[in-house]
Amino acid sequence: MKYLLLIQHGDAPEFESLSQEEQKKIYAGYAAINNTPGVTPGERLEGAENATTVRVQDGKTLTTDGPFVALKEALGGWLTYEADDLDAAIELAARIPATWLGGSVEIRPFMQG
Repeated sequence: MKYLLLIQHGDAPEFESLSQEEQKKIYAGYAAINNTPGVTPGERLEGAENATTVRVQDGKTLTTDGPFVALKEALGGWLTYEADDLDAAIELAARIPATWLGGSVEIRPFMQG
């Protein structure tokens, strides 16, 4: 089964505000995740303040600066994971540094067929 893991920063502190030791721990954590068999790392995203939201209303394209979701819930990154089952995806998600820094990971299976 293939899963999409959406990494949300939540209450995680800004990376630059962390000590060099904490930053190294985070880099090591993400390196370990990215080197896990079955993981395809996604690209790191810019901050939600750089997002543009697009809607179509009455046939007109409307754009809004900023994210659609609250900044606290903003997507920070993503990866795909080919795993045997949801339990394996949950185990991987729990190792993602954002989860122990105040954020969360949403796991979504890709549709089959």
